[in-house]
Amino acid sequence: MAEFDPVRIGIVSISDRASSGVYEDKGLPALKQWLGDALLNPIDWAERLIPDEQPLISQTLIDLVDAGCALVLTTGGTGPAPRDVTPEATLAVAHKTMPGFGEQMRRIGLEFVPTAILSRQVAVIRERCLIINLPGQPKSIQETLEGLKGADGQQLVPGIFAAVPYCIDLIGGPYLETRPQVCKAFRPKSAIRAPRT
Repeated sequence: MAEFDPVRIGIVSISDRASSGVYEDKGLPALKQWLGDALLNPIDWAERLIPDEQPLISQTLIDLVDAGCALVLTTGGTGPAPRDVTPEATLAVAHKTMPGFGEQMRRIGLEFVPTAILSRQVAVIRERCLIINLPGQPKSIQETLEGLKGADGQQLVPGIFAAVPYCIDLIGGPYLETRPQVCKAFRPKSAIRAPRT
């Protein structure tokens, strides 16, 4: 049986109301479900449910990177409302920005709703960790990560996760392997690792 690198993944749901117990958080379960289905690697989860407070969001991201996360995904707080401060908090801890992720997330969203142009998701690198802001709704999280497929299963619009494993390779993280039926990771041929048995 092939062995896969373990990976520590931080997942952060950012919501005033969910974090105070007004309603049940759906972001963390959606992220765990999709990533668990998509990745073959054993995952060590670091979960956080926090309010829309910019200093707290930034500190949470720093703490997760310091705790060894190779990937941190956030959900919520990326719209234009006054309390939506996730992008600002994320950019504040960035060593590099990765604008292509935000561009593709909005492209995917526009396949469904014209208001996708209001989303302000960003992706950044801090040390050897990729941090990505995702939408708040579970259906949108899946569409953003997985992309759009036709009735025949052919990929119509690539999801952003197809680029995540190679990005993590390039910044010195673990080798992520995906289930192709969920999301086929793309790497140049020279970067593909032969299966270990």
